[in-house]
Amino acid sequence: MICMKLIVGLGNPEFRYDGTRHNVGFAMLDIYAKREKAKWQDKPKFKALIAELMADEKIILAKPTTYYNLSGETVRAIADFYKIPVENILVVHDDYALPFGTLRTREQGSDGGNNGIKSINTHMGPGTNRVRIGTGTDLRDQMSDSDYVLSKFSEAERKDLIAMQHKIAEIIDNFINNKFFATTHK
Repeated sequence: MICMKLIVGLGNPEFRYDGTRHNVGFAMLDIYAKREKAKWQDKPKFKALIAELMADEKIILAKPTTYYNLSGETVRAIADFYKIPVENILVVHDDYALPFGTLRTREQGSDGGNNGIKSINTHMGPGTNRVRIGTGTDLRDQMSDSDYVLSKFSEAERKDLIAMQHKIAEIIDNFINNKFFATTHK
């Protein structure tokens, strides 16, 4: 049996959320899919946009079409359908508690106050692997959490994100190639 992997980017589905801090997971998965020449397809039964890759195993990229805080519904539906074990799931998401530009990887754990991860943990348990992308800046102290995560990146931040995309792609590649443990313990 082929062992599959699921890589999920978190974000909100409407166009108006493009370029916001909360949608950085979507943006990074879009860049990765483009690099791999993968095409997104709407899959209503999963409440997601899906792109499939073939490596030594089948890789599924997913962007939930639920809202961010309901992402667990999508992850559960895909994992159940394809029989993907929780340890074969990687979630790429924003984390405003981390300074902007910081990347952290994690093997399982609590939600850390992130409602998308809370939803995934509710549906899957705390076993998913994560790439946390730091989006925190001084602006965070000047607005509510919800306004902050839905705010757009500045031009300078967008340039920094472009520079980060290669590191995030490397982390995803390591996960696909069963080297994520080494990545999380550097």
